[in-house]
Parts: sequence; C-alpha cells; structure tokens
Amino acid sequence: MLPGVYAPQDDTELLAEALHEVAPPPGTRVLDVGTGSGALALQAARRGAEVTAVDVSRRAVWTARLNAWLARLPVHIRRGNLFAPVRGRTYDIILANPPYVPAPATRRGPRGRSLAWDAGDDGRLLLDRICRDAPALLNPGGTLLLVHSALSGPGRTLELLRAAGLKAAVVRRRWIPFGPVLRSREDWLRRRGLLAPAEDREELVVIRAEQPC
Repeated sequence: MLPGVYAPQDDTELLAEALHEVAPPPGTRVLDVGTGSGALALQAARRGAEVTAVDVSRRAVWTARLNAWLARLPVHIRRGNLFAPVRGRTYDIILANPPYVPAPATRRGPRGRSLAWDAGDDGRLLLDRICRDAPALLNPGGTLLLVHSALSGPGRTLELLRAAGLKAAVVRRRWIPFGPVLRSREDWLRRRGLLAPAEDREELVVIRAEQPC
C-alpha cells in the first residue's frame, strides 16, 4: 500500500463476499471501478476472469499494478475517471466501491486523501454517475455489484438502476462501528438528520443489479 491509497476495509470485504456469491466462471469480463489497492480485481483474476481495473489516483494505479505483479495475476489497470478509460467496452460484471461518505460542501470539493471517501453533501457525487453510466457497459445478463453506506441513500440507487431497466436489490448488509471519518463529522451528520441522536454504527449495503438477457 502506498500512502494515501484506500486500504481494503469492511466495504471491500462485503463486496468481495458478493462477488464470491456470483461465482464468475473463467473468462468472465470484469471491470473494477475505483480499484484502490486492487484487492477486488485480484480476487476476480484468481478465478480466471479477464479483469480491467480503473482508478483516478496515480498512487492507487501504482499500488494495484504492484499487487498484481506480486500476485502474478494478469490485470489490466488504467488511470482515469470512472468509466472514461473503458468507453465503448462492455463487461459481464462491474464492481464499484466509490467514495460515498456525505461531507460538508467546500468550494474545491474533495482533495488529497479525502478523494477516497468524501462524496459531496449527500454522499452521491459519484453514485449517481455510476447508476447512470454503468448499465450501458453491461453485457446482456451482466451484473453490477455496488457497495455504499446507508447514509447515502440506497433507495435512490435502487430507483435509478431500476429506471435504467436493471433488476436491482440489496443483497448484503453489515453494521460497523464509526471509523475516524464519520466520528469527525458526527455532529454535522446529526444536524442534517442523517444520523439519529443515539446512533453509533454505520450500515453498509451491497446492491446487485442485473441487465436483462
């Protein structure tokens, strides 16, 4: 892990479990968006999938490339903003663990390390874009696996994906203690009504959305 790269945490583990449940056979075309350390991309590659991984962070790209080299796994790793590096391509599975933590608005938006987690006033800075753009990149019968916090509106995610013609549902949930980021903005989240007065845990969800065959 290079400094500043998002380390695998509970959300990565939850998404990995969902990927294991899908059990992609060898040769499956997989796209890992916001790959970070490359943990999910490597899991898919170990199953024999044809994997492309994308991240906007140079350090994340270097880290993922190093981890793929150390694991001796063939992963195509590209730097870019969400789906821009793979425009015109389609996939059987898309994995997405984007920034999703609601954050107080600033003029410049997320910067530095906070790019890995801050996602605007409602936590949907990238989630809405993924819901809008991912369906067109899925092959018939393809699957999108997307993890984010319940603070950033799973209902909205389901609504957008279903409106795009996908069959979508929450397939995994996990409650975790607040990490340093949420603890640092507890008061702000409570004032906004995103946290109840006595709430001290965060719920993570994995949404599975399927393109009709």
